[in-house]
Amino acid sequence: MSRNVTIGLVQMDCVMLDKEANLRKAKEFIEQAAQQHTDIICFPEMFSTGYSPSIIGPKYIEVAEDPDGATFAFLAELAKKHHMYIVAPIVLKSKIPGLLYNGLIVISRDGQLMGTYNKTHLWAGERFWFRAGDRYPVFDMDFGKVGLMICYDGGFPEVSRILALSGAELILCPSAFPIRDKDMWDVYFASRSLENCCFVAGINRVGTEDDCHMFGNNKIYNFRGHLLAEAPVDQEFLLVHTVDLDDVAYHRATDVPYLQDRRVETYQKITEMY
Repeated sequence: MSRNVTIGLVQMDCVMLDKEANLRKAKEFIEQAAQQHTDIICFPEMFSTGYSPSIIGPKYIEVAEDPDGATFAFLAELAKKHHMYIVAPIVLKSKIPGLLYNGLIVISRDGQLMGTYNKTHLWAGERFWFRAGDRYPVFDMDFGKVGLMICYDGGFPEVSRILALSGAELILCPSAFPIRDKDMWDVYFASRSLENCCFVAGINRVGTEDDCHMFGNNKIYNFRGHLLAEAPVDQEFLLVHTVDLDDVAYHRATDVPYLQDRRVETYQKITEMY
Protein backbone atom coordinates (compact mmCIF):
# COMPACT_ATOMS: atom_id res chain seq x y z
CA MET A 1 0.00 0.00 0.00
CA SER A 2 1.11 3.56 -0.64
CA ARG A 3 -0.32 7.06 -0.67
CA ASN A 4 1.84 8.81 -3.19
CA VAL A 5 1.44 12.54 -3.64
CA THR A 6 3.33 14.64 -6.17
CA ILE A 7 4.12 18.08 -4.80
CA GLY A 8 4.94 21.19 -6.83
CA LEU A 9 6.89 23.97 -5.11
CA VAL A 10 7.08 27.27 -7.01
CA GLN A 11 9.86 29.80 -6.61
CA MET A 12 9.10 32.87 -8.68
CA ASP A 13 9.96 36.52 -8.96
CA CYS A 14 6.89 38.69 -8.39
CA VAL A 15 6.04 42.01 -10.01
CA MET A 16 5.31 44.53 -7.28
CA LEU A 17 1.57 45.28 -7.03
CA ASP A 18 0.80 43.73 -10.43
CA LYS A 19 -1.63 40.90 -9.80
CA GLU A 20 -2.33 40.30 -13.47
CA ALA A 21 1.34 39.71 -14.28
CA ASN A 22 1.86 37.49 -11.27
CA LEU A 23 -1.25 35.42 -11.97
CA ARG A 24 -0.22 34.95 -15.60
CA LYS A 25 3.09 33.59 -14.37
CA ALA A 26 1.32 31.41 -11.81
CA LYS A 27 -0.80 29.95 -14.61
CA GLU A 28 2.35 29.00 -16.50
CA PHE A 29 3.72 27.21 -13.44
CA ILE A 30 0.43 25.40 -12.89
CA GLU A 31 0.37 24.22 -16.49
CA GLN A 32 3.97 23.08 -16.21
CA ALA A 33 3.11 21.23 -12.99
CA ALA A 34 0.10 19.57 -14.62
CA GLN A 35 2.38 18.07 -17.26
CA GLN A 36 4.23 16.37 -14.38
CA HIS A 37 0.99 15.07 -12.83
CA THR A 38 1.28 17.28 -9.77
CA ASP A 39 -1.36 16.74 -7.06
CA ILE A 40 -0.75 19.91 -5.04
CA ILE A 41 1.10 23.11 -5.92
CA CYS A 42 2.19 25.84 -3.51
CA PHE A 43 3.27 29.40 -4.30
CA PRO A 44 5.49 31.64 -2.14
CA GLU A 45 4.36 34.22 0.42
CA MET A 46 2.23 37.07 -1.01
CA PHE A 47 3.01 35.82 -4.50
CA SER A 48 0.29 37.89 -6.21
CA THR A 49 1.36 41.33 -4.96
CA GLY A 50 4.94 41.23 -3.78
CA TYR A 51 5.88 41.15 -0.12
CA SER A 52 7.78 44.14 1.27
CA PRO A 53 6.01 46.10 4.05
CA SER A 54 8.48 48.96 3.58
CA ILE A 55 7.42 49.36 -0.06
CA ILE A 56 3.75 48.36 -0.08
CA GLY A 57 2.73 49.56 3.38
CA PRO A 58 -0.66 51.33 3.23
CA LYS A 59 -1.32 49.91 -0.25
CA TYR A 60 -1.96 46.48 1.30
CA ILE A 61 -5.53 47.62 1.90
CA GLU A 62 -5.90 48.30 -1.83
CA VAL A 63 -4.66 44.86 -2.93
CA ALA A 64 -6.30 42.80 -0.17
CA GLU A 65 -9.00 40.35 -1.23
CA ASP A 66 -11.76 38.30 0.27
CA PRO A 67 -10.87 34.59 0.37
CA ASP A 68 -13.30 33.97 -2.49
CA GLY A 69 -12.25 37.05 -4.47
CA ALA A 70 -10.73 37.51 -7.90
CA THR A 71 -7.51 35.57 -7.27
CA PHE A 72 -9.50 32.61 -5.99
CA ALA A 73 -11.80 32.74 -9.03
CA PHE A 74 -8.84 32.75 -11.42
CA LEU A 75 -7.04 29.90 -9.70
CA ALA A 76 -10.19 27.85 -9.07
CA GLU A 77 -10.68 27.44 -12.82
CA LEU A 78 -7.12 26.18 -13.16
CA ALA A 79 -7.56 23.83 -10.21
CA LYS A 80 -10.61 22.30 -11.88
CA LYS A 81 -8.99 22.12 -15.29
CA HIS A 82 -5.89 20.33 -14.00
CA HIS A 83 -7.49 18.45 -11.08
CA MET A 84 -4.92 19.97 -8.71
CA TYR A 85 -4.96 21.39 -5.19
CA ILE A 86 -3.60 24.96 -5.07
CA VAL A 87 -2.13 26.79 -2.07
CA ALA A 88 -2.05 30.52 -2.82
CA PRO A 89 -0.61 32.99 -0.26
CA ILE A 90 -2.20 36.43 -0.64
CA VAL A 91 -3.18 39.50 1.40
CA LEU A 92 -6.55 38.60 2.91
CA LYS A 93 -9.38 40.78 4.12
CA SER A 94 -11.14 39.84 7.34
CA LYS A 95 -14.79 40.24 8.25
CA ILE A 96 -13.82 43.44 10.05
CA PRO A 97 -13.34 46.34 7.58
CA GLY A 98 -9.72 47.46 7.35
CA LEU A 99 -8.36 44.43 9.20
CA LEU A 100 -5.91 42.44 7.06
CA TYR A 101 -4.06 39.15 7.28
CA ASN A 102 -0.88 37.86 5.71
CA GLY A 103 -2.63 34.67 4.74
CA LEU A 104 -3.33 32.05 2.13
CA ILE A 105 -6.21 30.25 0.48
CA VAL A 106 -6.49 26.53 -0.20
CA ILE A 107 -8.37 25.41 -3.32
CA SER A 108 -9.57 21.87 -3.93
CA ARG A 109 -9.14 19.82 -7.10
CA ASP A 110 -12.70 20.71 -8.11
CA GLY A 111 -12.18 24.43 -7.60
CA GLN A 112 -13.79 24.83 -4.19
CA LEU A 113 -12.44 27.06 -1.42
CA MET A 114 -11.32 24.61 1.29
CA GLY A 115 -10.33 27.33 3.74
CA THR A 116 -7.67 29.81 4.75
CA TYR A 117 -4.67 30.13 7.02
CA ASN A 118 -3.45 33.42 8.52
CA LYS A 119 0.17 33.80 9.54
CA THR A 120 0.37 33.57 13.34
CA HIS A 121 3.91 34.91 13.92
CA LEU A 122 4.37 38.26 12.20
CA TRP A 123 7.84 39.40 11.24
CA ALA A 124 9.13 42.93 11.89
CA GLY A 125 7.22 45.50 9.81
CA GLU A 126 4.35 43.10 9.11
CA ARG A 127 3.04 43.93 12.58
CA PHE A 128 2.12 47.45 11.48
CA TRP A 129 -0.20 46.24 8.73
CA PHE A 130 -1.54 42.81 9.63
CA ARG A 131 -3.42 41.09 12.42
CA ALA A 132 -1.80 37.84 13.57
CA GLY A 133 -3.82 34.68 13.04
CA ASP A 134 -4.71 32.39 15.93
CA ARG A 135 -5.77 29.09 14.30
CA TYR A 136 -3.81 26.15 12.92
CA PRO A 137 -6.10 24.33 10.48
CA VAL A 138 -5.17 21.03 8.88
CA PHE A 139 -6.70 20.30 5.49
CA ASP A 140 -8.07 16.89 4.56
CA MET A 141 -7.13 16.10 0.97
CA ASP A 142 -7.78 12.93 -0.98
CA PHE A 143 -4.20 11.76 -0.43
CA GLY A 144 -3.84 12.76 3.26
CA LYS A 145 -3.65 15.64 5.73
CA VAL A 146 -1.79 18.87 4.95
CA GLY A 147 -0.76 21.58 7.41
CA LEU A 148 0.33 25.09 6.48
CA MET A 149 2.50 27.77 8.00
CA ILE A 150 4.02 30.95 6.56
CA CYS A 151 7.70 31.97 6.65
CA TYR A 152 8.53 33.13 10.22
CA ASP A 153 6.09 30.53 11.57
CA GLY A 154 8.66 27.94 10.52
CA GLY A 155 11.03 29.11 13.25
CA PHE A 156 8.57 28.21 16.00
CA PRO A 157 8.46 24.47 16.81
CA GLU A 158 5.04 24.95 18.38
CA VAL A 159 3.41 25.64 15.02
CA SER A 160 4.47 22.47 13.25
CA ARG A 161 3.94 20.42 16.42
CA ILE A 162 0.33 21.60 16.67
CA LEU A 163 -0.17 20.72 13.00
CA ALA A 164 1.40 17.29 13.49
CA LEU A 165 -0.74 16.58 16.56
CA SER A 166 -3.75 17.49 14.42
CA GLY A 167 -2.72 14.80 11.96
CA ALA A 168 -0.67 16.69 9.37
CA GLU A 169 1.52 14.35 7.32
CA LEU A 170 2.81 17.05 5.00
CA ILE A 171 3.53 20.64 6.07
CA LEU A 172 4.11 23.41 3.54
CA CYS A 173 5.71 26.74 4.45
CA PRO A 174 5.45 29.46 1.76
CA SER A 175 7.96 32.21 2.48
CA ALA A 176 9.68 35.44 1.46
CA PHE A 177 13.04 34.55 3.00
CA PRO A 178 16.08 36.87 2.68
CA ILE A 179 19.52 35.66 1.61
CA ARG A 180 21.11 37.03 4.78
CA ASP A 181 19.24 34.33 6.71
CA LYS A 182 19.95 31.41 4.39
CA ASP A 183 21.76 29.60 7.21
CA MET A 184 18.43 29.54 9.06
CA TRP A 185 16.57 28.42 5.91
CA ASP A 186 18.90 25.43 5.72
CA VAL A 187 17.99 24.40 9.28
CA TYR A 188 14.29 25.26 9.74
CA PHE A 189 12.61 22.53 7.77
CA ALA A 190 15.00 19.70 8.52
CA SER A 191 14.34 20.38 12.21
CA ARG A 192 10.56 20.63 11.85
CA SER A 193 10.36 17.42 9.81
CA LEU A 194 12.49 15.41 12.24
CA GLU A 195 10.64 16.66 15.33
CA ASN A 196 7.27 15.75 13.90
CA CYS A 197 8.19 12.76 11.74
CA CYS A 198 6.48 14.12 8.63
CA PHE A 199 7.32 15.68 5.28
CA VAL A 200 8.04 19.43 5.44
CA ALA A 201 8.69 21.79 2.53
CA GLY A 202 9.89 25.38 2.33
CA ILE A 203 8.72 27.50 -0.61
CA ASN A 204 10.60 30.75 -1.19
CA ARG A 205 10.45 33.82 -3.45
CA VAL A 206 13.22 34.91 -5.76
CA GLY A 207 14.04 38.51 -6.57
CA THR A 208 14.80 41.75 -4.74
CA GLU A 209 12.46 44.19 -3.01
CA ASP A 210 14.19 47.26 -1.59
CA ASP A 211 17.16 45.76 0.32
CA CYS A 212 15.58 42.32 0.67
CA HIS A 213 17.16 39.75 -1.64
CA MET A 214 15.07 36.55 -1.73
CA PHE A 215 16.85 33.52 -3.13
CA GLY A 216 14.43 30.65 -3.76
CA ASN A 217 16.15 27.30 -2.99
CA ASN A 218 12.89 25.45 -2.28
CA LYS A 219 13.41 22.31 -0.23
CA ILE A 220 11.53 19.22 0.90
CA TYR A 221 12.56 16.98 3.78
CA ASN A 222 11.39 13.57 4.93
CA PHE A 223 10.33 12.28 8.34
CA ARG A 224 13.93 11.85 9.53
CA GLY A 225 15.01 15.34 8.49
CA HIS A 226 16.73 14.12 5.32
CA LEU A 227 16.78 16.45 2.34
CA LEU A 228 14.87 14.80 -0.53
CA ALA A 229 15.08 17.52 -3.16
CA GLU A 230 15.97 21.19 -3.52
CA ALA A 231 15.75 23.86 -6.18
CA PRO A 232 18.54 26.19 -7.32
CA VAL A 233 19.38 29.56 -5.79
CA ASP A 234 18.32 32.83 -7.46
CA GLN A 235 16.38 31.19 -10.28
CA GLU A 236 12.69 30.86 -11.03
CA PHE A 237 11.94 27.16 -10.78
CA LEU A 238 9.27 24.54 -10.24
CA LEU A 239 10.46 21.77 -7.94
CA VAL A 240 8.33 18.63 -8.33
CA HIS A 241 8.78 15.66 -6.05
CA THR A 242 6.71 12.60 -5.13
CA VAL A 243 6.46 11.25 -1.58
CA ASP A 244 4.54 8.39 0.05
CA LEU A 245 2.49 9.61 3.01
CA ASP A 246 2.09 6.06 4.30
CA ASP A 247 5.72 6.37 5.40
CA VAL A 248 4.69 9.01 7.95
CA ALA A 249 2.29 6.78 9.88
CA TYR A 250 4.78 3.92 9.88
CA HIS A 251 7.72 5.97 11.11
CA ARG A 252 5.69 7.84 13.72
CA ALA A 253 4.73 4.49 15.23
CA THR A 254 7.91 2.46 14.86
CA ASP A 255 10.95 4.56 14.04
CA VAL A 256 11.38 7.53 16.39
CA PRO A 257 7.96 8.00 18.03
CA TYR A 258 8.41 11.57 19.23
CA LEU A 259 4.69 12.30 19.20
CA GLN A 260 3.84 9.21 21.26
CA ASP A 261 6.60 9.69 23.82
CA ARG A 262 5.88 13.30 24.74
CA ARG A 263 5.60 14.00 28.51
CA VAL A 264 2.67 16.39 28.35
CA GLU A 265 2.21 16.50 32.11
CA THR A 266 5.68 18.01 32.54
CA TYR A 267 5.17 20.56 29.77
CA GLN A 268 2.00 21.84 31.37
CA LYS A 269 3.85 22.66 34.58
CA ILE A 270 6.43 24.67 32.70
CA THR A 271 3.92 26.57 30.54
CA GLU A 272 2.01 27.60 33.64
CA MET A 273 5.21 29.31 34.86
CA TYR A 274 5.57 31.37 31.69
